Amino acid sequence: MTRRILAPALLCLLMGAVPVVAQEEDGSLSEESLMVDPAFSDDPNAVVVIEPSAAEREAAIAGARGPDTAQGKGAKLRGLDKVTGQTHDFGLENGQSAEFGRLQVRLGECRFPANNPASDAYAELTVVDTRANNTVFSGWMIASSPALSAMDDPRYDVWVISCNNA
Repeated sequence: MTRRILAPALLCLLMGAVPVVAQEEDGSLSEESLMVDPAFSDDPNAVVVIEPSAAEREAAIAGARGPDTAQGKGAKLRGLDKVTGQTHDFGLENGQSAEFGRLQVRLGECRFPANNPASDAYAELTVVDTRANNTVFSGWMIASSPALSAMDDPRYDVWVISCNNA
């Protein structure tokens, strides 16, 4: 019984006592096993990675946020009936709803880049199928890329054209 217990314990002790070193097939040590962190190196040419300052981190975060946006008073939307091929343009103020076929389209808000109002529009829409009483779309739709967050309805399609600033 004691042999069964001692054999694995002795094997573990031996494995822990033998150092493991990465070696090439010819027996030499690999360069990766001998690499030293440049911060602890005596080599004056060693490259030490410098951490960014707090101001640099803040600038990177601000750049990642994207452009400053302004809120429009409403939006111009376009609806397509896929069966008949007819389109219908309609304007909505923020918080207002409109009927398009069996859909009820509600505009939460419309935003655009503050430095270039004509460039793009982002609208928060909620589209409800009144017959089935379910939400077909809820979220932000981008005028320049409506397929990024497209509405999925077999008959109708709705997308943003622009924001109304006046």
